[in-house]
Amino acid sequence: MKLALLSVSDKTGLTDFARVLVSCGFTLISTGGTSKMLREAGLATTEISELTGFPEMMDGRVKTLHPKIHGGLLFLRRNAEHEHQAESQGIRPIDLVVVNLYPFEQTINKVGVTLAEAIENIDIGGPSMLRSAAKNHASVTAIVDPADYALVAEQLKQSGQTTSELRAALAAKVFTHTGYYDSIISDYLRQQVTHSSVQNKNISIALRNPKSLRYGENPHQNAQLCGDFYRHFEQIHGKELSYNNLLDISAAVQLNAEFPKSAPTLSILKHTNPCGVGAGSNLLEAWTHAYACDKQAPFGGIIITNQILDEATAQAIAEIFSEVIIAPEFSPEALAVLQKKKNLRMIINRWHPTETPRNNLRSIVGNSYLIQSEDTVGVNNADWKVVTQRQPTEAEKEALLFGWRVVKHVKSNAIVYAARDRTLGVGAGQMSRVDSSKIAVWKAGEAGLSLKDSIVASDAFFPFADGLIAAAQAGATAAIQPGGSVRDNDVIEAANNHGLAMIFTGRRHFRH
Repeated sequence: MKLALLSVSDKTGLTDFARVLVSCGFTLISTGGTSKMLREAGLATTEISELTGFPEMMDGRVKTLHPKIHGGLLFLRRNAEHEHQAESQGIRPIDLVVVNLYPFEQTINKVGVTLAEAIENIDIGGPSMLRSAAKNHASVTAIVDPADYALVAEQLKQSGQTTSELRAALAAKVFTHTGYYDSIISDYLRQQVTHSSVQNKNISIALRNPKSLRYGENPHQNAQLCGDFYRHFEQIHGKELSYNNLLDISAAVQLNAEFPKSAPTLSILKHTNPCGVGAGSNLLEAWTHAYACDKQAPFGGIIITNQILDEATAQAIAEIFSEVIIAPEFSPEALAVLQKKKNLRMIINRWHPTETPRNNLRSIVGNSYLIQSEDTVGVNNADWKVVTQRQPTEAEKEALLFGWRVVKHVKSNAIVYAARDRTLGVGAGQMSRVDSSKIAVWKAGEAGLSLKDSIVASDAFFPFADGLIAAAQAGATAAIQPGGSVRDNDVIEAANNHGLAMIFTGRRHFRH
C-alpha cells in the first residue's frame, strides 16, 4: 500500500486531488486541519500521530519531525541496508508528499503584525518534509504548489506512478520555493535588528512571481518581472506594460514621492529622466508648467500626478502622445477622455515609499551583483548651509527646494534650472557638469523660457568654478549643491563675485 502525506495551509483543490490519490491506491496520512477537511469530505485519513506513535505537542510545533516520517521519505529504495533498517524500525515508505507552508509572507504584510505573530508563522516541519522528499526524488514525488496537482494526477491515472522527469522538476521547484521562503524570513528578521556585530557572509534576495514580458529593453532580449509590482499598481487601460515602461514607472513614482500631496504636482519623464516638473493651484496649471519646460521630449513619455486626474488636465494631456499616465485616481470624466486612446496605458498608483524597505540590485560582469539601499532620504533643509555672502530670498528658497527635489532624480551629471513651481531646463547624463548645464540652458532656450532670476541645482559638487559661472551668465541668481570639492572656496568666491546665493546641502545624489 502506497502512502501519501498531505499537510497544507493552502487547501485549494486538495480534496479533488486526494480522491485521485485514493483511486490510485494511496493511503492518506495527514495532520490537524488538513485531516479534518479530508474526513469531512468522506476521505479516510491516518493521523501523523498514529503513524509515529508520538502525539502532536507544543502547540503543534512538534508533529512531523520524527524518524518515521523522515526515514520514510529519505531511505533509498532497493538499497538492502536501508530497507533492512527501515523494516527493523517499523518505518514505512512514503511515496508522495503534498505540503505547502505557513503563510509567513502574508502574515508580515498585515498591518500591525507583531514579531511574535510573525515567528509563529515560520514553518519548520513543512520545509523539512519537502526537502527530505525532494532530496529523494528518485523515489518520492514532492508537491508544493496546487497548480501541479493536475499534472501529477494525470500521470497517476495513466500508469499509477509519476515519471522520473516530473519528480526531478517538482524537486527543483521545492528547493526554489523553500529557498524563497527562507529569504523572506531572513529579510524580515534582519529588519528587526537595530544593531549587531554578527556578519553575514551570504545575502539572500527573494524574487517571487516571475512574469514573462514580451521582451527586454530591445526586442532581442528576454525579460521577466518578479515581485509584487501589481500589489502597488493597477493597470486600468491600454497595452501590456513593457520592460521599459516598468523602469519609467519606477522612476516616476520615486520622483512623485518627493512632493507633498497637498500641492498639485505633475511630472513628465522620458527614459527615466524628468523632462518637465510643474506645480500649481490645480493639476492643469501644474501640467502647463511641466509641459512648457520641454515640448519635444514628452512625445512617448510618462506622465505622473500626485492628485486625482481631472477632465481638464486629461484633455490637455490627450493632445500629445504618451505611453503611460499614472495617478492615484482618475475621475470618470478623465477616464472617458483618455480611454479613447486604445493603447495608452493608465496606471493607478498605490505605492508609498515608506511601505517596504527597498534595495537597489544591479548586475555587473563576472556574474556579480551590486546591492545598495535606495536613495530614499528626503529633503532636510534644516541641515542646509548658506556659504555665500548673500542669503537666498524667500522666493529663491522655494525654488531651490523645488530644484533639489527634481535634480535627485536626473541621471548624473545632473543640472536643473528651476523656478519656485516648475523646471526651466534639465541637463542629464553628460560626462562634464558644464556640458549638462549647457544642455539645460539650450533646452530652456528651445522652449522659449527665460532663465533670468532662476536657480540652478546640481546633484554633486561643482568641481570647478566654471559651471557656476556659466549658470550665473545664464541668469541664475542662486545655486544649490552638496559641496565637498577641494575647490569649494573657488566656487564660493565665484558665487560671491556674481552676486549669487549658494547653499551646500552636504548630501550628494548621484544616479548612474
